[in-house]
Amino acid sequence: MRTIFPKVVGLLMTIVTLAGCSVNPVTGERELSLVSEGQERSIGQEQYVPTQQTQGGQFYLDPELTVYVREVGQKLARVSDRPDLPYEFVVLNNSTPNAWALPGGKIAINRGLLVKLEDEAQLASVLAHEIVHAAARHGAQRMQQGMIISAGMAGLGLALSDNEWAGLVMGGAAVGAQVALAQYSQGDELESDAYGIRYMHQAGYDPQAAVELQELFLALSKGRESSWLEGLFATHPPSARRVEENRKLARELGANGFRGRDVYQRRTAKLRSLQPAYDAHQKAMKLASEKQLDEALAAINTAIEMEPREAMFYALRGRIYQSKGERERARTDFDKAVSLYPEMFEYQLYNGLNALAMNDLAKARNHLENANEVVPTAIGYLRLGDIAVQQGRTQQARQYYATAAQAGGDLGAEAQQKLSRLE
Repeated sequence: MRTIFPKVVGLLMTIVTLAGCSVNPVTGERELSLVSEGQERSIGQEQYVPTQQTQGGQFYLDPELTVYVREVGQKLARVSDRPDLPYEFVVLNNSTPNAWALPGGKIAINRGLLVKLEDEAQLASVLAHEIVHAAARHGAQRMQQGMIISAGMAGLGLALSDNEWAGLVMGGAAVGAQVALAQYSQGDELESDAYGIRYMHQAGYDPQAAVELQELFLALSKGRESSWLEGLFATHPPSARRVEENRKLARELGANGFRGRDVYQRRTAKLRSLQPAYDAHQKAMKLASEKQLDEALAAINTAIEMEPREAMFYALRGRIYQSKGERERARTDFDKAVSLYPEMFEYQLYNGLNALAMNDLAKARNHLENANEVVPTAIGYLRLGDIAVQQGRTQQARQYYATAAQAGGDLGAEAQQKLSRLE
């Protein structure tokens, strides 16, 4: 059985013994450092894919869009204070406007933010900001402040939420997601704004784009738009001070440079054309959460008609069929979702849980094991334990239950109870 304690946990348990001072690669200031550069890179590399998966997975319908984002990102990375970091850039299949960076230069931007931007300079502003977070080691700094150094919570990633239509929510353990989705301090934000604007300028972009974005974000935050509050504002809180500081620096550097509206609109045209389908998906999610299942089914069918290659749509329709008690139809849709995006743990997980409910143990075991290979979950280990019991694999059942019991909560309690029975 694959262990749920990846090597990053060992790193987190040992770094407390390695305290020392280092120089911030961006600001040149001396600061306390508990995480070495090697550990920083290892954590980012190991957590990059699982964190992507917990945030919707890759936007695979338009691979050229990721190529474009990568081109812009690498242009900025080359003029950064740490051009040697192994930078990576990915577009995530998530409607929430957000972008994030993991230690070591692992960066992601949601399609929900890309559709809000107007030109390449604004995209450069977002990416440069995230590059500074990575280059200035802000994620590593937050780690050493005690946010995630907790060996007892390591490894279980996600849990099912109380609201089934919220899908999968973060538990206390996914290291990368905790770093990526935690709120930055105002100092970190101001630092990333300032140096990000300098990176933009050095790469030939108009720094005024960064001012425009902060003005927009501040206006939206005052209007309390829910999607922004859940995304960018939760991790990158805007402020009047940030707007003024950006404006001042842009004036010093000179508001001129490449804007790239035409190229941006052209390279994001496919994404924008798909937006009505994702709007229908969001409508279906909302209707399902309100228990209006027939209406939700109609909405998700509309999304599938608009874009039949999107695995996310079939996964939601499968969950709606599950709620209506139509498990055979759910099986067909989960199979379709997995066939379209087999790497996505969530689709494997839902498929496995549905197969288990239909008493197809071999199919359930296969999909649950596949899911846990990518992102380990308490529900995955718990149900693998149930399957092992039914198949007479008592020792494996003990291991699965012991693992799931570490999650705490209702799932952990159920696992502990079942483990005690076996003992």
